[in-house]
Amino acid sequence: MAASRRAAAVALAAAAAVLAPGAVAADTGPRPQPQPEWGECTDLDVPDGIGMRCARLTVPLDHDAPSARGATAELALSRVPARAERRGTLVVNPGGPGSPGRLWAARTAASLPDELREHYDVVGFDPRGTGASTPAVSCDPAHFEPPRPDTVPRTPADSARMTDRAADYAAACADSSAGLLEHMTTADSAADIDALRTSLGLERIDFLGYSYGSLLGAVYATLHPDRVRRLVLDSVVHPGRPWYESNLRQSRSLDDAAQNFFAWVARHDDAYGLGTTSDETAAAYYGTRAQLADRPAGGVVGPHELESAYLPAAYSTAAWPDLAGALADHAAGDGAALADVYDTYGQSPEDDASYGAYLATQCTDAHWPKDSRTWLADGAETHARAPFHAWNNTWYNMPCASWSAPSRTWFDVDGAAVDDALLVQASEDGPTPLPGAFAMRDRFPGSRLVVERGGLSHGVALGGNPCVDGAVADYLGEGILPPAADGTGAPDLSCPAEPAPEPAAPEDSSGGADREPQSAPRPLLLR
Repeated sequence: MAASRRAAAVALAAAAAVLAPGAVAADTGPRPQPQPEWGECTDLDVPDGIGMRCARLTVPLDHDAPSARGATAELALSRVPARAERRGTLVVNPGGPGSPGRLWAARTAASLPDELREHYDVVGFDPRGTGASTPAVSCDPAHFEPPRPDTVPRTPADSARMTDRAADYAAACADSSAGLLEHMTTADSAADIDALRTSLGLERIDFLGYSYGSLLGAVYATLHPDRVRRLVLDSVVHPGRPWYESNLRQSRSLDDAAQNFFAWVARHDDAYGLGTTSDETAAAYYGTRAQLADRPAGGVVGPHELESAYLPAAYSTAAWPDLAGALADHAAGDGAALADVYDTYGQSPEDDASYGAYLATQCTDAHWPKDSRTWLADGAETHARAPFHAWNNTWYNMPCASWSAPSRTWFDVDGAAVDDALLVQASEDGPTPLPGAFAMRDRFPGSRLVVERGGLSHGVALGGNPCVDGAVADYLGEGILPPAADGTGAPDLSCPAEPAPEPAAPEDSSGGADREPQSAPRPLLLR
C-alpha cells in the first residue's frame, strides 16, 4: 500500500533485483562485513538538513543455517547520526509487512524532541525482500492494473473469478521469488535486526516499531531480551491472534473507523453537502461505489479502486479533507476528483513489490485455511456486518490459501524477561484495535500502556500530541515510565486526543480540481 507517487510518509525505494525462479544464487564472496560503510543516500529523496547516510549489510538468507558460502541477502540501511555525543541508537520500523523503512529514520529523527535528537543515532532499514534490499519480492504488477474486478461477489462465478485471481498472484510470486519466500517470516527479520545490532558494535539497541513493527519489536525482544534497552511499540498488533483471525477482526474495526470518517463528514455538511448524519454520508459513499461499477471514474476508478483510495479514511484523520472533498466534487460532477485521490492514495502496479513482501511474511508467519469455502463463508459473514473493507481484505489475503512456501506456527511472544517497554495506542485505532495493546501489555509485565483517549489515527508516537510525545521522550531519554494503573482494564496513562482536522478550503472557486492533497501519512500497511 505504499508507492512513490503518493503523499507518503514513507516512500518506496528504487526497484531491486529479484531472484531467479525457484533458486537462490550462492554467495561465494566474503562473510558479512562487521561494520556498514556509510555513504550518500543516492537513491532516496532525503529532506534537506537531516544528514542521513546509507549503507548495505550482508546477512545470511537462512539464519538457521548460515555458512561462509551460503546464500545471502543484502539489507539497505539508513542512519541519521546524533548531533552531539551519542547516548543511544534507535532502530525504527514503520510497519507493514512490506514497507521499506530507510526514510522512516529521517521522519523519526525530524520528530524527536531536541534533547533526544542531539544524542540519538536513528537507524532505519528496508526489511528483507522490500525496497532496495536484495533480493526483493516481485510477483505480478499487472495485478493492480485498473479498473480491477469488483471485490463484492454477486454470483458464484464472481467468487470463483476472485479466488482464481488470488491463486494466480500466489503462483506468480512463487515463479519470480521462490527461493526467497521461505525466509520472509517476522522471526527472519528479527534475526536481521540482531545482525544489524552486531554490525553497529552495540550491546543493546532501542527500538521503535509502528503497527506491524510492534510485532517485529516484540518478537525481537522475546528472542533477545538482554539486547534491548528501550522498547516502544505503537499501534499494537494483538500477539495472540494469528493473521487470519486478526484480519477478520480487523475488517470489523476498519468499518468502525470508517464510521468515524462518515460522522466527521456529516458534521461538516456545510463544506461537503453529503448529508447531516453519518448514515447519509455513508450512503453517499456506497452510492458512489455502486455507480462506479458501471461507469468507472475517468475509466480508472471502479469499486475496487475506490476502496483502495478510501482505505486511508480508516487509518488517518489527515486524509479526511482530501477524501471528503473528492466525494463531494464527484457528486457535483467533477469527473477527475476520484481519479486524483486514487492517484494519491490508491494501489497501482508500483505496489506489486510491497504487496508481494506483505504476503511473503503474513503467509509464512502463521497457518491459513486452504479451503476457499472457508474464506468465502467468513468473507460473506463479515461483509454483512462490516461492508467497508471486508471483501477487499478477504481477497487481499487470499493468496495465502495457496502460498508455495510453508507456513509456521504463530510465534509465541513472551516479554517476561524484558525489563520494561512502552506501548502507545489510539483508542479508536481501526487497523490495530485497542484490545491488542492490552494483550501485549499482558505479555510484557514490565511495560506501561499510553492510550490516546478518543484518538482516531493509526500511529501516535511522535505525532504531535504533547501528552503522548512527552511520555515517549521521558522513556527514551531517561527510562521513566508512567505509574502502573490500578487494575488490568485501564491504561497506565490516558492522554486526550488532538482535534480532528477542519475541512480543507479549495484553492479557488473553480472547484475541487485545484485542491492540493493534504500531507496525510500513508497507512502503515497492516491490512
